[in-house]
Amino acid sequence: MKAAVFYEPGKILIEDAKLKEANDDELIIKVEYCAICGTDLRIYNSGSDKIKDKRIIGHEITGYIHEVGKNVTDYKKGDKVVVAPVVACGKCDYCIKGKSNLCDNSFVIGYHVDGGFAEFVHMSKEVVNSGAIIKLSEKADLKQMSIAEPLSCVINGQEFLPIKPADTVLIIGGGPIGVMNALLAKAKGAEVYLTDVNDDRLQKVAAMGINTFLNKSELIDDFEKNTGLSNVDFSIVACSVPQAQKNAVEIVKKGGGVSFFAGLPASMTENPIPTNIIHYKEITVYGANSSTVEQVKTACKLIETKIIDADMIITHEVVLDNIFEGFNLIKSGEAIKVAVKI
Repeated sequence: MKAAVFYEPGKILIEDAKLKEANDDELIIKVEYCAICGTDLRIYNSGSDKIKDKRIIGHEITGYIHEVGKNVTDYKKGDKVVVAPVVACGKCDYCIKGKSNLCDNSFVIGYHVDGGFAEFVHMSKEVVNSGAIIKLSEKADLKQMSIAEPLSCVINGQEFLPIKPADTVLIIGGGPIGVMNALLAKAKGAEVYLTDVNDDRLQKVAAMGINTFLNKSELIDDFEKNTGLSNVDFSIVACSVPQAQKNAVEIVKKGGGVSFFAGLPASMTENPIPTNIIHYKEITVYGANSSTVEQVKTACKLIETKIIDADMIITHEVVLDNIFEGFNLIKSGEAIKVAVKI
């Protein structure tokens, strides 16, 4: 089968790869789309400590059930599916408490096992039994559903923030995660503002009905000049910039909430977060990482009902042979989200 195989930083080859055969308890999925995540680009550029050998990457997978082991009863050939890539153990304290995204025993499709930048992807017994293969309706659009996994991560992040109608929300970062955060908060009735340093990207976001402003110098000054406001109820950091985390804490109201969605590179060891502001203003700061199977299911419903318009988020499509074009579209900021047609 044709696949994009990661060997080492800077080296991904489009080549013929061997597909592992499915036994009686396993499945094979014919991949239709696999969207490009920012982490895929980081793996290509810098590698990952989760990847110890050559690997077919890609974890935002949709497709059709192609082959079904005889002991598998919940799926049939031709079923449309989306994959939740974090496969949890289902037994640890985190899993029992409904936080399977924090499972210490989990593995991730596209990191620890081969992923979706390939014509087919093998699903082991562990994946099948975990519920990570989610069946879709016959009318589901598989291209649109390729953003279900990143949208589910956004859903997870906003579950910590009690956003309600008329609340003000600032999103820092205009990439796909920032855009999905903005659209989800807007769907809840909030007044949403999004900022980025890329004016071309902001124009795309503004066309979605989101208030935007260019971060030219000091973020808080830029916010006040462009909105007439001095603070917000909630802020969400969707970029890997220490200063953005600092500004996110500074700009929220007393009793407000902050979500650090984007992690920082390991090289950024110092981060001057103003903890006194957190203390005296009673601000709550949350981290958010990955998502659960149930949150992926919720994301699918939001996409299918058009509460979140996936067609606005997926701005470009490339075929597998042109995956590097997709990487460049993301790197340049021209694309918001790129779906790879397999």
